[in-house]
Amino acid sequence: MIMAMNRIHPSAKIGSGVVVEDFTTIAEHVEIGEGSWIGPNVTICDYVKIGKNCKVYPGAVVGGVPQDLKFKGEVTYVEIGDNVTIRECVTINRGTAASGKGLTKVGNNCLFMAYVHIAHDCRVGDNVVLVNSVGLAGESDVDDFAIIGGLSGAHQFSRIGAHVMLSGGSMISKDVPPYILAGHRPLVFGGLNLVGLRRRGFTTQQTDLIREIYRVIYQSGLSTLDACDKVEAAFPPCEERDKIINFIRSSKRGIIRAKTSDEHIDE
Repeated sequence: MIMAMNRIHPSAKIGSGVVVEDFTTIAEHVEIGEGSWIGPNVTICDYVKIGKNCKVYPGAVVGGVPQDLKFKGEVTYVEIGDNVTIRECVTINRGTAASGKGLTKVGNNCLFMAYVHIAHDCRVGDNVVLVNSVGLAGESDVDDFAIIGGLSGAHQFSRIGAHVMLSGGSMISKDVPPYILAGHRPLVFGGLNLVGLRRRGFTTQQTDLIREIYRVIYQSGLSTLDACDKVEAAFPPCEERDKIINFIRSSKRGIIRAKTSDEHIDE
């Protein structure tokens, strides 16, 4: 059902059961999946695809041109998966050709609270929660089930691993490896995200293994790459080990440091 008093381009592809509230603008090259709700005073710009059963709240702008001086007006895209909630005044920018991607991509089942900003060419995985006023700079990468606390900011090209939980006000300038808690300034490793892992079905055996791997990474006194070698020699291949090692070895910014004895990160 499309309400009155909107500006919806006749070529926009609006799925069955989509509700578009008053004073919303939807551009020509837009596709919205069935069952979605688009609230009042929303702007959905060109070259945006939104999945099924999404909710977009007032003041959100999806598909705005990137805030990137390299952008020259080229056709680039935003793709958003199913069951995504985009709260008030969230902004999600299109990609840039200069990045080699040209696409800002969001997975399924995400929640972006009010005033979140997702810049050009970011990739956000499934089941990600970005709390109020989180800002992701260009080409940031957030893996599945990550939760980033409010008022946090990610430097461009930052990577946040799967099942990570970051405290509010985090300044993310180094990569954050999977399964962990992190907080403080500068951002530091604070142990495992045990509550989140247990909620998602990780067994005690799995969390014990992850803990032992991070003891080698952060407490062995070895360089990060030497610690990775030691982990590979000491632990048999498995999804958790390989995810951690592959993340660290592929990091270009380096990973966050260990916390000191007087730094405390709440679980």
